Parts: sequence; C-alpha cells; structure tokens
Amino acid sequence: MTRASQSSRWVPGNQFELLENGEDFFPRVFDAIRKARREVMLETFILFDDKIGQELHAVLLAAAQRGVQVHVLVDGFGSPDLPDQYLRALVEAGVHFRVFDPGKRVMGQRLNVLRRMHRKIVVVDGELGFIGGINYSADHVADFGPEAKQDYAVQVRGPIVAQMHHFTREAVLDPDDRRRNKASNTRGLPYEGTAHAIFVTRDNHGHTNDIERHYRIALRSARKRVVIANAYFFPGYRFIREMRRAARRGVDVRLILQGQPDMPIVKTAAGLLYDHLLRAGVRIYEYCDRPLHGKVALVDDEWSTVGSSNLDPLSLSLNLEANVIIRDRAFNSTLYGRLAHLMENSCKQVEPTPKSRWEGLRLVRSYCVFHLMRWFPAWAGWLPRHEPTISLVKANALATDNPQAASAT
Repeated sequence: MTRASQSSRWVPGNQFELLENGEDFFPRVFDAIRKARREVMLETFILFDDKIGQELHAVLLAAAQRGVQVHVLVDGFGSPDLPDQYLRALVEAGVHFRVFDPGKRVMGQRLNVLRRMHRKIVVVDGELGFIGGINYSADHVADFGPEAKQDYAVQVRGPIVAQMHHFTREAVLDPDDRRRNKASNTRGLPYEGTAHAIFVTRDNHGHTNDIERHYRIALRSARKRVVIANAYFFPGYRFIREMRRAARRGVDVRLILQGQPDMPIVKTAAGLLYDHLLRAGVRIYEYCDRPLHGKVALVDDEWSTVGSSNLDPLSLSLNLEANVIIRDRAFNSTLYGRLAHLMENSCKQVEPTPKSRWEGLRLVRSYCVFHLMRWFPAWAGWLPRHEPTISLVKANALATDNPQAASAT
C-alpha cells in the first residue's frame, strides 16, 4: 500500500469550524457532497445501512450520476454488514467503493480486530475538508436515544486541505487509479483564515507514534491549562508522566472521560489510572449524559487537536488514525467553551479515594498498572502484523453469496 509523506511543519492560512455531534456534522458533509463538482474522497471506520447511511448513500449516488469521481473507503471490521443492494447501486453508478482489510466471519465472529482503518476524513474537490471522530451511523444524532454519542469534528478550508487531499488519494487509490483520475492541483489553495495547522497521521510503518508525540510536546509546553476529552483513555507511561508533570508545576490539567460508557471495560480501564493522576493534581470529570465518543484536546490559549485517535493502546499503537493540530486562539476559545459547558452541566468530578484498610492493595494495583502502561507500546509490536489489503467492490462480485467479495487492489 502506498503511503503519503507528511510534514510536521505548521501550515498557515486555514479556517476551522468546530462541528459538535451529528446534528452539526452530517448536514455540512452531505451539503458539500451535493455541491461537489469534480471529486469526493471519503474514509470512515463505520458506515451502517440506517437513516444516516441511507442519506449518505443518496448524496454519493447523485454525485456519481452527475459525473463526480467518488471514492469511498470503509473498514472491514467497522462496516461488516452492508447489504448487496446498498453497494450495488453505488458501484453501478460509478462509485469506487473499497474495503480496508475485509474479513470473513468464523462461527459468526469477526476476527480481523487488530490494525484497523479508524480514520474519518472527507475531502471535496480538493478544497473543503472534514476530519474528526464521527462515523456514519444513526447513533451520532440525539434522537437515537440515551445511547447517542457525544462527539466532535471540524470543517476545514485553506492550504492544509491540500495535505489531507494528497494523503487520502495516496492511501486509497492504487497507482493506475491515480494516473487515470488526476484531480486539479490544490497546492496553491488560498489562505482562508488565521489558523496554523498540522495534519498528522498514525500508521504501522513510518508514523507509528506521531499523534501521541504531538500530544506530549503540547503537554510539555503547557503553562496555563490542559483539557483532554477522550472516549477511550489508557495511554502509555510517557503520556501519563507528562500529564502529571504539568499538573505538578501548576497547570490546570482536566480530563473528561466516559461516565456512561458504551463498553463497561472502558470505565474500568480508565479507573485504574485515577489514583495515579489525582495524586498529581489532575482533575477528572466523568461525562454522564450519554456515551462520550470525542477525541479532542486543548492546551493553553492556542493549541488544539481534533481527530479520530483515542488515547488507548488500539489507537496509539495499532490502528490507522488521523488528527489535525490547530494553533488558533479563536478555535481554542470555542472548543474550551464547549468543553467547559460539558464539565459544568453534564459531568461528575471524580474525588480522590479516601484511605482505607485496603490502601496497601490499592497502591500495589496502581504500581502494577503504571508499569503495564510503561511497556505496552513494545508489547503492541508483538501482536499479529500483516499487510492489510484494500479491496475494490465490483458489481459482478455482489451477485455471489459474499456481499463484500472483491478483488484486491
């Protein structure tokens, strides 16, 4: 698989708009696809055949029918059950629909769990981008009910979109497709705003820890405040060390985690770190209105990040992820306002556990967890490592019993 190069240099002249939950995100993305003139590139971990998936299907189908080049990449584990008719209509209209590492079920179970394509990126006409943590499923809108997810994404304009565009084309298309489907040159995208930005990804080759490294650099430089809101929190030793150091030198470090998790083990794992963080002065808030799915953070008055990467072993050591790092006071202020509202109105602050007769056992547990975290990045390298395929769905293959039968590109 071809991998695009990426830069760690700040790119000036960008405009970012924070999109909160599906109510903000889906109308913007669908409207952008409706207005597409040349090309739509879309990557997502989850695409379901529900009301959101059906609306996406309609706008992609219409775009392809009016001659727009449409390329979609979904993950084989995250989007395993798309029906034949859903895919066939898109493929026959000319949509290039690809599946990252498709896997067959064994006794009804999906076994292709590790090293998933977890990114959520859209680039329209090489000029307008979207990136964040929101999948294409109905559980990202409030009318889904108590299990509707709280999440964030951004709409992006400006020169950084050229990097997003180049990356998605390199990641999705094979060399022949890139030669046949040359898009307009977007290197000269005009300045659209005041934000400096870095587009940063994580893979299992040359960029194994780039996202975590940017987090740690920001924590190390923090002087005033840090707010991290993340759905799945169990980072490595060096990350926790930088959080503790920041809190101990007087930085207001706050962590927003799931109080009503979509998976109970999420809260259990994060809870093992509470004592270690609280003793250093980190404030921990549990969001209790509904499952928190966001992956956002801010440091001081300028630095922010939004993307697909959780702060757990899967995202930091195994999955393919993408974030934007943003340096802009206005965006930082907007994000801080949204997160402050969450902490004030929808969160429960975690208090330190009083000392008890089991204090010694609690300290031993904390010590063991601390050193487990210290070594997990190395252990992740021992897990099965294969070269995933990207498979192009073909109309003639959909007539078979396998809805995702495809030929590997």
